[in-house]
Amino acid sequence: MTTVAGVPVNGDHWIGGQRVTSPTTFDDVSPIDGQIIARIARGGATEVDAAVSAAAAAFPAWAATSREERARLLHAIADGVEARLNDLAIVETTDNGALLRSHLRGVMPRVAHNFRFFADWLLKLGHDDFETRGHTNHVSWDPAGVCALITPWNAPLMLATWKIAPALAAGNTVVLKPAEWTPLTASLLADITAEAGLPAGVFNVVQGYGAEAGAALVADPRVRRISFTGSVPTARHIAGAAAANLTPLSLELGGKSPLIVFADADLDLAVTLAVEQYDNAGQVCLAGTRLLVEDSVAEEFTARFVKRAAALKQGDPRDLETDLGPNIHPVHLDRIDGFVQRALADGASALIGGGPNTDLGGLYYRPTLITDAAPDSEIVNEEVFGPVLTLQTFTGEDEAVTLANSTRFGLAATLVTGDAERAERVSGQLVAGTVWVNCFFVRDLQAPFGGSRESGVGREGGTWSFDFYCDLKNTVSAPWAK
Repeated sequence: MTTVAGVPVNGDHWIGGQRVTSPTTFDDVSPIDGQIIARIARGGATEVDAAVSAAAAAFPAWAATSREERARLLHAIADGVEARLNDLAIVETTDNGALLRSHLRGVMPRVAHNFRFFADWLLKLGHDDFETRGHTNHVSWDPAGVCALITPWNAPLMLATWKIAPALAAGNTVVLKPAEWTPLTASLLADITAEAGLPAGVFNVVQGYGAEAGAALVADPRVRRISFTGSVPTARHIAGAAAANLTPLSLELGGKSPLIVFADADLDLAVTLAVEQYDNAGQVCLAGTRLLVEDSVAEEFTARFVKRAAALKQGDPRDLETDLGPNIHPVHLDRIDGFVQRALADGASALIGGGPNTDLGGLYYRPTLITDAAPDSEIVNEEVFGPVLTLQTFTGEDEAVTLANSTRFGLAATLVTGDAERAERVSGQLVAGTVWVNCFFVRDLQAPFGGSRESGVGREGGTWSFDFYCDLKNTVSAPWAK
């Protein structure tokens, strides 16, 4: 047990309703100041085998538990999250460097909402019976089994509970492998599930590195669903392991999303939405990092954008006045800067930013806007996952759509225009799992969520989540004799 920002956190695994140690540990380092905040049990094949065994043993009873009881327990977990909201917020801020104000006001309340939403959706899940030549068809959602959930570091608990809540609601048992850079709130969630009365083995947490714990987890033939959020290269490895066992999988991967500004747009709104793309130090998969602006308003848009971006306050994310915190890890900061320096060396320009914030030191990267980059350049086409945006101009709708669809990704797109018909026309041509028109990051859990092209496989949200986490069954009955 260790204490993080005054909150006790257990660094051991959670397997079968008990804390389990490992022979070795790894250091969990805060991106805020580079200090070691916890030593975490380093799991591998042994711990994964124990967790999957515990989940498999718990599955029959949990699958047989009534919908009403499952929903009650999910609401009890949500109650526990709300009771510990401040603890969860400060621990996650310390662990991943995201803004404390965001965790307090939005992220952690959304964690509780994730459990409540899927608890309630479970109770209304259904499909009307239908007739075929006098026979009755009845569709049901049967629990699939053990689910392996592998989650990222940029919004650790919220993104994990997008998966955990529907998997548990569906009657499955779960083995969660959180990102090794941000394991702490997953451990706190394990305590909350136990306090809520979730049966032992229904929810398990194995901490460790992807090549050790993650690889063993996705290769286990007892796992019947895999859900992963992260990078394309890692997803390829996971897909290969899943293929060997024909395990269904859901992949939410990277993005290089466009934010398209037409000349008829409200430019104040467009600039506000564009500056918002620096949220979480640019570590947001959905971010509209490619600003595509109609040439006739590009000069005015750029001037307003630079002024607004310059007003962002960068610093300690625990300060409620901070707008931009640190990036997650030295390796990641070097990766971000590598993209920028290669772009500058190739002839691009940085209107703002262009390097680390040397005034602050550490892992703080200045919000950056790159212009004059070639359409086929790395900086325009590859996901940087930092506070780095590019600016390109276009003339007319056709060119805007061509530029928007020009990468191998298709996670999201944002469109800013004053013309409703144009909005409908252009959004219909965009390759993206989500299109926002004159808004950004409005996310309803009943809507399908996922990516096209290399941004992912499958959709989750609402009934789509249950479709993935369940085996759908159609029972066809002949008429009963009277």
